[in-house]
Amino acid sequence: MWVTPHARGLGLGRRLLTELEKRAAQHGRDLLRLDTNKALTAAISLYHSHGFQEIAAFNDEPYAHHWFEKPITPPPSQ
Repeated sequence: MWVTPHARGLGLGRRLLTELEKRAAQHGRDLLRLDTNKALTAAISLYHSHGFQEIAAFNDEPYAHHWFEKPITPPPSQ
């Protein structure tokens, strides 16, 4: 995810992440993983505040310095 600097502080990143989690759960996913660069401190804080935990590297992305995962649950059946 990337939010242009002039749109930061509006909660867009948080809303995008919430929507992505919701859609992943609706598609039957039970674990989310992501990585980010050490310079993106706002992203790192966002992921921590959303319940992501840092884990060992799961890919060889040369620009990633932090790897995260979060278990999610599917929405209740209606």
